Amino acid sequence: MLVIQHLSHHYGDYQVLDDINLTVENHQTVAILGTSGVGKTTLFNLIASNLAIQTGCIEIDGTTDIKGRISYMLQKDMLFSHKTVLENIVLPLQIQGVAQSVAIEKAEKLLEEFGLARWRDYYPRALSGGMRQRVAFLRTACFEREWVLLDEAFGALDAMTRRNMHEWFRSYRKQMGWSTLLITHDVEEALQLADKIYVVGGKPGRILLELKVELPQTDFEEMVFQPEFLAYKRELLRVLSVQ
Repeated sequence: MLVIQHLSHHYGDYQVLDDINLTVENHQTVAILGTSGVGKTTLFNLIASNLAIQTGCIEIDGTTDIKGRISYMLQKDMLFSHKTVLENIVLPLQIQGVAQSVAIEKAEKLLEEFGLARWRDYYPRALSGGMRQRVAFLRTACFEREWVLLDEAFGALDAMTRRNMHEWFRSYRKQMGWSTLLITHDVEEALQLADKIYVVGGKPGRILLELKVELPQTDFEEMVFQPEFLAYKRELLRVLSVQ
C-alpha cells in the first residue's frame, strides 16, 4: 500500500499543498481530480522523489525508501523521434544496464502482449496519437515497477481516441499488475478508470472529498448512462464548483 500522511509543500512563501492524506492499495487505480493550479503535479513530483519532502511522509509497504520504485508518465508521450518504436521501448532497460539482447527480448515480448508487434520498426511520426500513447505505456511497463503515476496521460488525445485508450488501459493495467495514481481534471475519466477518487481544491491544495467508486459491472460504453455513475458525477461536480 502507498500511504501519504500530512503532506504539505511550499515554494518560498507560497504554500502549494496543505495536509494531504491519501492511500492507494495494491492493484488499485486512484484518481486525483482537480482544476489547474491546485498542486496536483507538485504532489506527483513529491511521490516520484523529484522534490524533497518538507512536511509529512510518503510510504510504500511501510517504508519511506521509495525512490526508484515508481514510474512517472507525463501527458506528452516523450518518444524520441529519431528512434524506432522498439528502440524507444528498450531505452529504459538500457539505462538500467540490461544487456541489449535481453532488453530486445523483453521489449518484443511486451510488444506482442500489447498488440503492437507490427509497429516495432516504425518511427513515432508514422503513428497516431493513440498508438504513440500505447508505446509510451509500453515503455513505462519496461521499468517493471508496480507503482505508476499518470499525469494527464490521456489529456492530449481527441475524444474518440481517449475513449479507446481508457478501455485499453482498464484491460492492460490488470495484466501488468499496476497500482496507479492518475491526475485528471475530467470527471468522467476519473469515474471510468478509478476505484477511488480524491478531489483536491483550493490554494493551497487540500483534499475536499474522498469518494470510493462502486459501479455495477457493465459494458464500458454503457457505464456513463448508469444512475450510479450520474449520481457520482453530480457529487463530484458539486464539490468542484464550490472551491
